[in-house]
Amino acid sequence: MKKKGSLARPRLYLLIFAILLDFSAVAQQKTYCNPLNIDYGYTPIPNFSEAGRHRATADPVITMYKGDYYLFSTNQWGYWWSPDMLNWHFIARSFLKTYHHVYDDLCAPATLVLGDTLLVIGSTYTKNFPLWMSTNPKKDQWKEAVDSFQAGAWDPALFLDDDGRIFLYHGSSNLYPMYGWEVDRKTLQPIGEHRELIHLHDDIHGWERFGEYNDNNFLDPFIEGAWMNKHNHKYYLQYGAPGTEIRGYGDGVYVGDHPLGPFEYQASNPFSYKPGGFARGAGHGSTYQDPFGAWWHISTMVVNMKNNFERRIGIWPAGFDSDDLLYSNTAFGDYPQFLPAEKKDHLHGNFSGWMLLNYNKPVLVSSTLGGFAANNAVDEDIRTYWSAATGGKNEWIQTDLGSLSNIYAIQINYADQDVDSSFLGKIPGIYHQYILRESTDGVNWRVLVDKSKNKTDIPHDYIELAKPVLTRYLKLENIHMPTGKFAISGLRVFGKGMGERPDTVKQFIVLRSENDTRNALIKWFTVNNATGYNIYWGIAPDKLYNNVMVYSDNQYYFKSMDKGRTYYFSIEAFNENGISAGTVPIEVKALEKQH
Repeated sequence: MKKKGSLARPRLYLLIFAILLDFSAVAQQKTYCNPLNIDYGYTPIPNFSEAGRHRATADPVITMYKGDYYLFSTNQWGYWWSPDMLNWHFIARSFLKTYHHVYDDLCAPATLVLGDTLLVIGSTYTKNFPLWMSTNPKKDQWKEAVDSFQAGAWDPALFLDDDGRIFLYHGSSNLYPMYGWEVDRKTLQPIGEHRELIHLHDDIHGWERFGEYNDNNFLDPFIEGAWMNKHNHKYYLQYGAPGTEIRGYGDGVYVGDHPLGPFEYQASNPFSYKPGGFARGAGHGSTYQDPFGAWWHISTMVVNMKNNFERRIGIWPAGFDSDDLLYSNTAFGDYPQFLPAEKKDHLHGNFSGWMLLNYNKPVLVSSTLGGFAANNAVDEDIRTYWSAATGGKNEWIQTDLGSLSNIYAIQINYADQDVDSSFLGKIPGIYHQYILRESTDGVNWRVLVDKSKNKTDIPHDYIELAKPVLTRYLKLENIHMPTGKFAISGLRVFGKGMGERPDTVKQFIVLRSENDTRNALIKWFTVNNATGYNIYWGIAPDKLYNNVMVYSDNQYYFKSMDKGRTYYFSIEAFNENGISAGTVPIEVKALEKQH
């Protein structure tokens, strides 16, 4: 027995060493990539998944509590915490009581840190939902702060002012406004009646119009997703519009001198907006500061294929400029971004500079299910995907970068195809396993990433390599799927190509409509070696805070302006090798048609 123990000890040391190496690799990662790679639950609502079981969450809030990030979002049967905004740990928890006969467990939640206590409540139109409290949420230790919160608020937000007063904001409707309410500090119940605060004005604000192209087709727009921050003695009341299934889903802001207003529409709006790219949408979220004092905005991203409420989560660098305008920087927002490490000026970007290397490049696959074609995995659209005929170990997908390139990171986005019918809500114990190989010639292969033993759920796995790898081909081999077919909506390879970056765009014009100055047609000359373009706009040449990413086109129908406001526009081209210089901002005046 003694001899056997002595043989086992070195094996134990080797195992510990391997674990430490793995931890070291994770600890060294300095970037993240949207959508967030968290173990999203499946929609718990059966009639929401008649077109196929699928993952879904939205309406996120991140709150700093005792030095850690706490993330709550819709219908996840629990919440996450993270020490670094990268590695998220799920805590299973139902916030419903036995008498709550609803599917919505913590839908569009609100949080508040009150002293040493974290408070949370979900949306409800009834008055029998508790306001929960915890001083140890990492251990799932919760109790009721209030048995029945009397507000009956949908899409609630809680705000603690510097003087200790508490306020509640709420509203989710295409008819009613957003409301505000003071909450008694002692009883934690609302005081008096709620007050009307802000309405949508989609007749003036183009981005607030409902519809995929802001054309107000069949529905009036929704105001929802309240959030409040205070900065330089000003109150920033934030709201989502025009609808969660729209690629232009964004967050706007009104500013006031008092927590219950009156509020004035910020000149630069929406402040959080991402209508283009791989994963679109940046609405209904929350704004928070990291431990270094830098600002961030977390919000909803849209999939909207199997159901209107098929959604994901993204995080954007944010902040206030020298004129106290609130902004979010979504430029290259679904490319690798730096994690919090210091107090940063997010106006000058948080982008790693690693470009997408395989947009619409050649793809080989082991098999194809129906019309779920191979190139759907590299078309930069999360809504489309390739699916293999099975979910077996013999399935694979190979992408060709076209030439040798330096790879820095890879994002593997799984899609939901033929998910087991029992997958409703949070499913514990599920996981993905794969091996990712690389080759310079397509013949001789080396293992780049080995997750054949992985036991975690990684639907949007993002791997930052310890050092760049010079290669041309990548092959993703399936080992295990949690359910359904081996399906990929985006096998995205990031790094630096060996060629030339694009030239500066020429003949960039913005043709603003005289009949409706919320609209414009934007056109430019194609740059031959460009993969895509970023159009920037804003209220001044040095305030081009919003952008849209456009692939494989040289025009864009733009319907997001406010009537009566002058804007400035610029454009840059990009490819796998880098980004061109931006054009000199052009002024587009707010001239209304004279009758």
